[in-house]
Amino acid sequence: MIWSSVAEFWAMGGYGVYVWGSMGVSAALLALEVLMTRMGHSQALDAVCEAMDADTQDVLDDQARVQASPGPARIHPLSPGASS
Repeated sequence: MIWSSVAEFWAMGGYGVYVWGSMGVSAALLALEVLMTRMGHSQALDAVCEAMDADTQDVLDDQARVQASPGPARIHPLSPGASS
């Protein structure tokens, strides 16, 4: 199509409200899609980081528990409770 003026271009032969309205809604929905995707990505990344931090804390707790435990009881071979 060829328009003789900018006003005719915006009017789109009387359908400008529908054409530009649908373009505006499409652009808004695309922007919303990008925003929602970024928010979802950030939430997923936060969840993974929290899970990794929790796992790291569990490992550190296990290491501290092992270091704090007295270990197996040792019986001196010459003590009265030692078996021969």
